[in-house]
Amino acid sequence: MAGARSTVRGLALASHAGPTVVVTALAGLFAAGVGSGPATTVLVVAAVLTGQLSVGWSNDWLDARRDLTVQRTGKPVVAGLVSARQVHAAALVAAGLCVVLSLATGLLAGLVHLVAVASAWTYNVLLKSTVWSWVPYAVSFGLLPLFVVLAGPGDRVAAPWAMTATALLGVGAHVANTLPDLEDDRATGVRGLPHRLGRTGASVLAPLVLAVAVAVVVLGPPGAPSVAGWVGGAAAVALAVAAGVVAVRRTTSRAPFALSMAVAAVCAVLLVLAGPDVALPR
Repeated sequence: MAGARSTVRGLALASHAGPTVVVTALAGLFAAGVGSGPATTVLVVAAVLTGQLSVGWSNDWLDARRDLTVQRTGKPVVAGLVSARQVHAAALVAAGLCVVLSLATGLLAGLVHLVAVASAWTYNVLLKSTVWSWVPYAVSFGLLPLFVVLAGPGDRVAAPWAMTATALLGVGAHVANTLPDLEDDRATGVRGLPHRLGRTGASVLAPLVLAVAVAVVVLGPPGAPSVAGWVGGAAAVALAVAAGVVAVRRTTSRAPFALSMAVAAVCAVLLVLAGPDVALPR
């Protein structure tokens, strides 16, 4: 019984629960905002959740050897809570469920989401140690609004500005997420874009990209921004700046990534408030 509890706890930690919950919740909020009914919203949430779980588990499975090398004890595989083989199996099961749930939202919508999930897997499998490490984040996050809108009612597509904003949020989150582990990553041969820029460059880039994403969300919809847009945008920019400040002053802190997720949450609310402007007729 104790072993089962340890495995469940290890899988929960290996799923990268924080970003998994945030991205899934944002997808559900966005689906409701574009007029999806309860059944479609639940399907969208389930598809995104299983996709995120598959990505998180595949990350810890593929990184297990590197994490053991640098004794990253915060990782459940290194801590002995779960084995790399168990995380591998969980990732494959979640990926299979994601295929079924994604296609249940509609063929085109499902294929778009599966491309987004496959893109995220390419980061773990292929691009993490290259200068192109940011590309899967841009593609996967950028396709999320398109998936949600295609899964919703009517013959509509996501507005380009909305997809641009979420793509930028993904890139900003990627850079912020790497900051605490730059030295450990270098020791195991990981050389993504943030590592090549160095701590100072990456600490500047993360809040800059996040701030540009906020500007796109506020200024992208037609017409003048609302009061809520200005207030939300100002709050999101403040959070982005705070992420940069913390990244410079506390080099091992996970706060910059948490703050970048908070920026994404504010932007998601602004996207919902944008209402019909997010979804355009085809």
